[in-house]
Amino acid sequence: MIFSRGLSGLDAPQVRVEVHLTNGLPSFTIVGLADTGVRESKDRVRAAIIQSGYEFPNRRITVNLAPADLPKYSGRFDLAIALGILAASAQLPCNQLDQYEFAGELSLSGELRPFSGCLAIAMAMRKEKSLRRFIIPQENCSVTSIIPDLSVLGANCLAQVCDFLCGRIQLERLSNHAKKLTADLKETSDHDIAHIQGQLIAKRGLEIAAAGFHSLLLAGPPGCGKSMLAKCLPQLLPKLTLDEALEVAALHSLRGARHHRALATADLSRLRPWQHPHHSITTAALVGGGAHPLPGAITLAHQGVLFLDELPQFARQTLEALREPLQNRVVTITRAHLSSHFPCNFMLVAAMNLCPCGYFGHPEKVCICSATQRLRYQNKISGPLLDRIDIKMMITPVPHELFFQTQLTTTASANSNQVATRIANAWALQINRQGKLNHALNDQEIKNWVEIDAADEHDLYAVWKGLNLSGRGMHRLLKIARTIADLEGATSTRVKRAHLLEASALSKPINGMMN
Repeated sequence: MIFSRGLSGLDAPQVRVEVHLTNGLPSFTIVGLADTGVRESKDRVRAAIIQSGYEFPNRRITVNLAPADLPKYSGRFDLAIALGILAASAQLPCNQLDQYEFAGELSLSGELRPFSGCLAIAMAMRKEKSLRRFIIPQENCSVTSIIPDLSVLGANCLAQVCDFLCGRIQLERLSNHAKKLTADLKETSDHDIAHIQGQLIAKRGLEIAAAGFHSLLLAGPPGCGKSMLAKCLPQLLPKLTLDEALEVAALHSLRGARHHRALATADLSRLRPWQHPHHSITTAALVGGGAHPLPGAITLAHQGVLFLDELPQFARQTLEALREPLQNRVVTITRAHLSSHFPCNFMLVAAMNLCPCGYFGHPEKVCICSATQRLRYQNKISGPLLDRIDIKMMITPVPHELFFQTQLTTTASANSNQVATRIANAWALQINRQGKLNHALNDQEIKNWVEIDAADEHDLYAVWKGLNLSGRGMHRLLKIARTIADLEGATSTRVKRAHLLEASALSKPINGMMN
């Protein structure tokens, strides 16, 4: 029996490859809910065994991939099937095979090719504290080797693995290079918040949103800086830890774009993910899907930012699919034979104009849209989705005289590194106090960690009625106030009146929004 791994979302359940040889007409059958890609491995395995100098048994061969109710796909089972056949035909010793797990696609010449999802499998083995060594293609080793507490062996071909199992050679054991590679992770970004002219209020709102990982909606005429503000966010958010960077890379390794190449060390980054899908994206591409479910843009933005520019241009059905992930921070894709779960703890940042022509609310240019056209345009975004967005801001163009005055000023506003330091301190306060960021606080936790003076409760009630907030909207206001207090370094659970007033300004509907 040979051990390998399947894939179901980010999980990698163990698969046992059982091979039985018997007399009869020569045949090769693979059972165990294998898809076409796995069944086609018969021809690859036969050619690889022969080209590696071994004899392919001229007998009735049955390969069982257990458990039988777990769907199996891709060519990563090739290596395990080939070794199982060689062991069953007494061409390989069987006494030590249970000490290893195998994964890799075989070429017709016996060469081992890289496969997608290797990092997810290695992370699952580490989570299970598996004591088996993991034998994979050499090209898959660059990132897998830095996972702590996992023994990884790389090989170039089937013959090399067979020689190792027979004791004729030693495969190089890849030592853990976590400390070295953590310093090598990319940390580059071309966008600095100090480069944005003016927009002090918008920058303040952006900082508050980042400090609590709150979702953010920026509305305003074209060219006022909405996209520039959003692109500064990855540099403002605290850097990923090594475990977070590996989790993000594991999710990205599941995507089809990575099917034909190994995940290189250079693909790891300490900057939080940034996903900026075009408005023509389908629901399946945004949320995830496919016959064998793959992560969508919201999962690829896990631990980072999902930026939706020109929000009303997205299909309404596509936007509605964001409602549950924004609430639950996990997306479940169900098919007839399986359910796959993908994490999607992302920060939603959206930008939009208020009308089809774009100039409603512009201080100088005149909007040519009727009220009916504006209503139809804005109604592409439903009320329940808007209610799940924490901070809403109207962005206006920077006046010409202020723009040039700022351009010529030598002392610019705080740069991204300075703002990032304040945000990192706020994150540390939240994690130490409540074990999570403010955006994720539930109803009871809000009561525990947001204390309001009795004198402010009446005014807060008036704000609630005046803004016509829902219950979720009121909780949202309190979480934003908690974040503002954390930015100021407050160590108590009490939030001040000034914090509540600023949170109220950020929670109110945008002027000109008709829904």
